[in-house]
Amino acid sequence: MKLGILSCGPNSYSTRRLVEAAQQRNHTVRVLNTLKFAIDLQQGVPDLYYRQKALSSYDAILPRIGASITYYGTAVVRQCQEMDIFCANTAAGITNSRDKLRSLQILSRHHVGIPRTTFVRDKKDVLPAIERVGGAPVVIKLIEGTQGIGVLLAESTKAAEGIIELLQSQKQNVLIQKFVAESKGKDIRAFVVGDRVVAAMRRVAQGQEFRSNVHRGGVAEAVELSEEYTETAVRAAQILGLRVAGVDMLEGKNGPQIMEVNSSPGLEGIETCTGLDVAGSVIDYIAAQVDFPEIDIRQRLTISKGYGVSEIYIPEGSHFVGVSIAATELAEQDINVLTLYRGSKIIPNPKKERLLEADDKLLCYGKLESMRSMVPAKTRRRRRPEVLDLVTDVPNADTTAE
Repeated sequence: MKLGILSCGPNSYSTRRLVEAAQQRNHTVRVLNTLKFAIDLQQGVPDLYYRQKALSSYDAILPRIGASITYYGTAVVRQCQEMDIFCANTAAGITNSRDKLRSLQILSRHHVGIPRTTFVRDKKDVLPAIERVGGAPVVIKLIEGTQGIGVLLAESTKAAEGIIELLQSQKQNVLIQKFVAESKGKDIRAFVVGDRVVAAMRRVAQGQEFRSNVHRGGVAEAVELSEEYTETAVRAAQILGLRVAGVDMLEGKNGPQIMEVNSSPGLEGIETCTGLDVAGSVIDYIAAQVDFPEIDIRQRLTISKGYGVSEIYIPEGSHFVGVSIAATELAEQDINVLTLYRGSKIIPNPKKERLLEADDKLLCYGKLESMRSMVPAKTRRRRRPEVLDLVTDVPNADTTAE
């Protein structure tokens, strides 16, 4: 395999270990400075130039995109995807994880534990928001902070108000998050590769510091995760669209609480702590994908006119409740059930004789028109508004926005 590692830090521990692991496995590997690319676009021929020369052929790319170059870095990764180079993490996955608000918004609709979080801009909304997350103390986070930078603990409501007002005056977007008291000063970092956790550590803050990041002086210890924590970490990475990720979790009284999902997790802390060859597991995974690549179904569907993936919800009172998947006759309508979601359970490729229950969700692939016909007519009308002629003569129009 010929592998390119996108990194602006060729001498960093993580990049050096990945290069070393690839070479040990007899792969050809080169570190490519993300900022030295030029992106060329023309009809049918997406192309990349590196240091003024056309990029040679690569089997795979491993992005190590720093937070400060997210926009340009994801543009380069996206171009690699369009050129059919396997990317260990996609541009969409990196973008989803890099913004704390965006990642929590995506995770919040799934059965994955997250701390109660709120995002406000108006000063009048701050106090009600603090109350909604459970009152002080609260954690205040910059949306794009990394390595514990931009994470503050406000012990009182008055202190929280002052911090938020100061940050907002500096044009900073901040999140207000419930303080998980039982997890003060410690968290779990699970390193996810593909569909499994290859290593995990517990990070413990020192002294009065509540942030447990190793960069903030935290001490790490290897830990064996329970099935609940392992499943939560893998699901969080997959939901955000990442194949290689560091998933940070708090140990809440109700189970794991996702704090952050990192698309470029560092290797030094977790390899030193666990003694495991984490870099090697990343390289082995990429090599396996090059031999048998996963398909980005969303990308493929953009050129499959009339077909797509959608969720079909089975509400209480639906005539599908108590009926087997086979008896729904979805297959006869060219609709294939890929996955059944039942509460926190995920059932891939469910058997046709399985009976459906109220509140089940079916992830289906097939004709969009057939799936659309299953939505109640009243709802369907709301979703497909009629296109009217433009009215140009509107006297005394009120243009004031609400």
